Amino acid sequence: MVQIIYTREAVEDLQRLRGFIAEKNPASAQRIAQDLIRRIKALQEMPMMGRPVASAPEPEVIRDMVFGNYTVRYAIHAQTLAILKVWHHYEDRFGEK
Repeated sequence: MVQIIYTREAVEDLQRLRGFIAEKNPASAQRIAQDLIRRIKALQEMPMMGRPVASAPEPEVIRDMVFGNYTVRYAIHAQTLAILKVWHHYEDRFGEK
C-alpha cells in the first residue's frame, strides 16, 4: 500500500475549505472535512481510480478524483501518493478569480 503525503498547498486548501464552510455551519465543516480525508485514504487501495489530467506533463501520474462537489488532484509515485490540491467545483482551481 502506498503512503499518502499532503503538499503544503493541499493542507492549506483543506484548511481554507473547512474554514469557509465553518462560517455558516461548523458541524457540516467537520463532517465534510472527515469525509474528504476518508475518501482520500481510500485512494491508497485504488490509486488509479482518479481520471488522468490530460494537460499534465505525465497524465498517468497526475490524476483527479471527484468526491461530490470536491476535486482532489494527486500524483502517483512508486511508494507514495501525493495530494497536490483540493478544491470545490465552484472555485477557480488555478487561483485566477
